[in-house]
Amino acid sequence: MTNAENEAELSKYKVLQPVHLLIACLGEKGGALGEITLKCTLDVTFLRTLVDGFDSNQNTTKSKFFNVPVTEDVLTILEVAFRYMTRYRQAYMNEGHLLKALMTTNMLDHLVSDENKKIILSLGTTSRDMISHLGNYKFPQVNSNIIRKVNPNDANDLIQFIEHQFSKQWSETIRNALLLDEPSVYIAFDYKGEMVGFAAYDVFENRKCYFGPMGVSESNRVKGIGYSLLHHCLKDMHDIGYEYAIIGGAGPIEFYEKACNAVVIPTAYKD
Repeated sequence: MTNAENEAELSKYKVLQPVHLLIACLGEKGGALGEITLKCTLDVTFLRTLVDGFDSNQNTTKSKFFNVPVTEDVLTILEVAFRYMTRYRQAYMNEGHLLKALMTTNMLDHLVSDENKKIILSLGTTSRDMISHLGNYKFPQVNSNIIRKVNPNDANDLIQFIEHQFSKQWSETIRNALLLDEPSVYIAFDYKGEMVGFAAYDVFENRKCYFGPMGVSESNRVKGIGYSLLHHCLKDMHDIGYEYAIIGGAGPIEFYEKACNAVVIPTAYKD
């Protein structure tokens, strides 16, 4: 948001437009956004010149997210992005939600070719595999009081929790994991003893060095529970001797980038 606002302040009319949101995303060099910048043919300099052709008679308004005026189209895009965030049951609006809103509202169709739109949607708005190097990783101190390894008595409650909060597919993965002698599954509880999250590794299709799935109930996110669950699993993986952890189908890419220095695994774009 800050980068988009800076772009608007540098423009002739100092009004934030949808194209400023796109330019801000293209300015990011890391992760999926950096990959989009490499593979798209969009020219940021050219986009900036088009901004100065803004119709000064267009209605502008205020937004609590910005210190500069915005067009009504920007508010529409933010509303659509928020709906995507809610649909995916995530706690924060991220660049993926914003990019998807920019591409699906068709407000930038005159600037973004169909080919570039496909690249952006493919690389920037879908879950991506990530990798975290465990060899020299310094594990942080995390809350261990509410987290423990699963035991046989937890099976029914855990399966019901996952089916209710997440998906049948995840519950089947964990159901199979619980058949193992020592399931590599952790569970988290709130201070009332209610189950609020889980995480696992080496359980998805029996893939080694593979972290996930992990989930925290929606009402208990942004409390550090996912961070703690993640690091309990990564510490085990490190102790086993794994040099890397693959994080499969990471939805909130930014979370894993910050939590464990994970990076997106580049993928070949397919039409």
